[in-house]
Amino acid sequence: MPDGQTERYPRAPKAACASQKRRKRETLAEKRARAKIIGTHLEGAYPDVECPLTHRNNFELLVAVMLSAQCTDAAVNRVTPALFRSFPTSPILARAPLGEIESLIRTLGLFRAKARLLKRCAQQLVEEFGGEVPTAMEELTRLAGVGRKTANVIRGHAFGIPGLAVDTHCKRLSRRLGFTREEDPTKIERDLSRILPPEEWTGFSHRLILHGRKICYARKPACVRCDLRLLCPSSSV
Repeated sequence: MPDGQTERYPRAPKAACASQKRRKRETLAEKRARAKIIGTHLEGAYPDVECPLTHRNNFELLVAVMLSAQCTDAAVNRVTPALFRSFPTSPILARAPLGEIESLIRTLGLFRAKARLLKRCAQQLVEEFGGEVPTAMEELTRLAGVGRKTANVIRGHAFGIPGLAVDTHCKRLSRRLGFTREEDPTKIERDLSRILPPEEWTGFSHRLILHGRKICYARKPACVRCDLRLLCPSSSV
């Protein structure tokens, strides 16, 4: 070979390169069938889908879910008994001094911002809804501190209305399981609603959240312990 020239080798066929193999794109029917099997596995692993946040009524559930943002359920459950004793209804919370609310939830992350949102939300409940928690998505998401995820949790657990609660765990698992390629929670909710029947929305999304907390971790998912590994395109085993 003359000096200065680079030896050329024939490229391996793409099909021979494992890293370049591409899975066949699922049809919507195939995705629905796989989701049904995954739902059965999840129901077996997590039969109880009761809300883990301690509450006695819809108002307390709303407050607890708002407080749970970027906090563990256990941390929320430690502060809510005293909070609900002091402010048991939306009218009482609406009139509460901001400093008193803050002092009762001080151990939670973002407690100052959450205290302001709780007070404003309670005021809206009194002014617009007679002190009661509304059921409609449009009305719930008008409340301070309430997005679609919180609204879907309230609708599902308080009123039995199907809803997909897309939090960080549900988002991560929906993408890993190949149910969506989206990043935006509203678009993920849309994609999941196309492959799941409405009666399964609340339970399926709640169980995804539980599975994300216990098995499918953000950094190092425990694929070897996962019952979904044979159904998951992202499995490492």
